[in-house]
Amino acid sequence: MTQTHKKLFVKTWGCQMNVYDSNRMVDILSSLGYKPVDTPEDADMMILNTCHIREKATDKVFSELGRLRPHKEAKEEKGEKMLIAVAGCVAQAEGDFILERAPYVDMVFGPQTYHELPEMVLKASGAERIVNTEFPTVSKFDHLPEQHTIEGASAYLSIQEGCDKFCTFCVVPYTRGSEYSRPAQEIIDEAHRLRDQGALEIILLGQNVNAYHGIGPDGTTWGLADLIRKVADIEGIERIRYSTSHPRDMDDDLIFAHGEILKLMPFLHLPVQSGSDRILEAMNRKHKADLYRDVIERLRKARPDIAFSSDFIIGFPGETEQDFEDTMQLARDVKYASCYSFKYSARPGTPAANLQAALVPDHIASERLSRFQALINEQQAEFNKTCEGLVMPVLFDRKGKKDGQLSGRSPFFQSVYVQGNERLIGNIIDVKITSAFDNSLTGDIVIYDDEAA
Repeated sequence: MTQTHKKLFVKTWGCQMNVYDSNRMVDILSSLGYKPVDTPEDADMMILNTCHIREKATDKVFSELGRLRPHKEAKEEKGEKMLIAVAGCVAQAEGDFILERAPYVDMVFGPQTYHELPEMVLKASGAERIVNTEFPTVSKFDHLPEQHTIEGASAYLSIQEGCDKFCTFCVVPYTRGSEYSRPAQEIIDEAHRLRDQGALEIILLGQNVNAYHGIGPDGTTWGLADLIRKVADIEGIERIRYSTSHPRDMDDDLIFAHGEILKLMPFLHLPVQSGSDRILEAMNRKHKADLYRDVIERLRKARPDIAFSSDFIIGFPGETEQDFEDTMQLARDVKYASCYSFKYSARPGTPAANLQAALVPDHIASERLSRFQALINEQQAEFNKTCEGLVMPVLFDRKGKKDGQLSGRSPFFQSVYVQGNERLIGNIIDVKITSAFDNSLTGDIVIYDDEAA
């Protein structure tokens, strides 16, 4: 008799950590017979893995739940069970409210509890509604299966979680908890398993990834640089990246590692949020703009070809035109390869949400954001233009939108498009860059195997 697999639909919002978490939930639920599907129709379980960082995050979750509800009702009309779950940071912050407002939701659980999914699913299948937003005394990482779900030749590996920084605009310390670093050997073992499944690139993840301070196999405390060196020693791992970093945690050893380890890609996402010391203080960032400039300078001295991206919040409460000009000047000084920038929007429960009297009028914040993004777009186009004529190793991970087109990532995390055989997907191939655009590069394959030709 053929076993019928249950269908699992997962929708993920937000950061790379959420993508990692969603993949691990798929791994956990596979032991219960669930297999992932691309659409919610006729699914046996649907999980929304949510993010609380962006504006109106809770509203977006309820909107999506409204779209999923008819699928659950159609399933139940046939006498079949469908579970709807809300996971992630919105679930952590709004657990009871979600169950109250959406009575058709069966499970709500935070990002620290998904290792308890089998028990939660069992209870929910018996008609018990679940809210699990506790911070367990044991790490979820201690209870995850060894099997991995990865997509393509680039794989996420979570090494650190939580945050002790308490920036006044951010909900992460409240939804992810305090900083926790996984033991180094556990991470190295996971990297080996990812390599065995075909990963050529490992992206080390954490809310403050460069604050990593895990116990090493020798019993000493390791920093991120120590860990990167050991991952770089793994044969078959060709590329290493890490995200997301904090300027205050860029120690000398990590900066030196950028110059020593060729597998560590010459591209770093280093959020700063503002170029104004006054606003940085209001944000509780605990550093000044010149410290950030100094970190950038030392990284460029260690690795001259390194490129940077960052996060900026425009229109933070109390921001003046001079504060904004200080932010523009920081961007001019750094010359970014790319950036993420957003207008400030209050997150419920954060200290900055109480600064209503100091809010920047929306039309002013919008105009400033437009000016800032125009500068960043100019810098990104300029950086891409410097790549024309270069030969770059590109990790191809998918087909492009056009027939016969492949898409991959350069060492600087740019999207690169070429014409080539799809059998090159999952390989690092040299490409001569022929044209640069605002958001991507195109080129011609220089070296590829005879079979793919």
